[in-house]
Amino acid sequence: MNNKKIWLAAGLVLLLVCTLLGTYQLRKTNITPATKESHDNAIPVFSSQVIKLGAFGQDVYELQGRLAFLGYYHGKLDSHFGESTKKSLQWFQSEFGMKADGLAGAQTKLRLYNATKDWQPKASSYNPNPDENSGAGAAEQGKNTGKTPTAENNKTDNNNSGELSASNPLGLSENDLKIMANAVNGESRGEPFEGQVAVAAVILNRVKSPSFPKTVSGVIFQPGAFTAVADGQIWLEPNESSRKAVREALNGMDPSGGCLYYFNPETATSKWIWTRPQVKTIGKHIFCM
Repeated sequence: MNNKKIWLAAGLVLLLVCTLLGTYQLRKTNITPATKESHDNAIPVFSSQVIKLGAFGQDVYELQGRLAFLGYYHGKLDSHFGESTKKSLQWFQSEFGMKADGLAGAQTKLRLYNATKDWQPKASSYNPNPDENSGAGAAEQGKNTGKTPTAENNKTDNNNSGELSASNPLGLSENDLKIMANAVNGESRGEPFEGQVAVAAVILNRVKSPSFPKTVSGVIFQPGAFTAVADGQIWLEPNESSRKAVREALNGMDPSGGCLYYFNPETATSKWIWTRPQVKTIGKHIFCM
């Protein structure tokens, strides 16, 4: 009789242990996927930089695309962080219970990514207005810069050696320096080096002038300001000559003599640009005030 009680007790203990083990395995199975999903959601899609007003590039393109996917942004995906993008971001932050500071930091980017997992970019990399003809409006460039597209700018120089340092007298960011090199490459590739430096100097002169935006990206992306933005050449990889020209301009070299405009007399269609006081000719460009 005692043996039966012992065996019965042992059986009950064994059953209890098996039940507990089974419950533990079931809970582990149910929890593990959720935990893994949480880690997967934290995988960064944007770069690590804080995206803010004046920024440009692939991060901004993705930011605009995801905000548009949710209905917060209704502008063009132009890869440029302007006021409309900032307001859209602040709207999103407010709706999602975050501080509406207009800065896309780690928390904001993660929230945005998790809310837009089905969003797909229309371009493999950042590209202004990917839905539009990149040459649209190029003929209207003469009014602001007097420069129209030239056949000479159809080739691409892929020499990408050398880097631009963010340490400079004007305190410009790496984004500023990169977009300046892109602009110089798109606007004056094939021109004498002096002419390339002069183009970079014109950009800096505009930043310093009260008549133009106060930031490099603001000057370059000002509507109708530069042909290279309209025809898409600004997104070509800048060559070393363009980078060097930017560095020289940052160090104070200004072959233009303080000019704010330049144009190619062979291709310019604007009558207004001919009324500007002309200072000098470098290569195919006339620089003027």
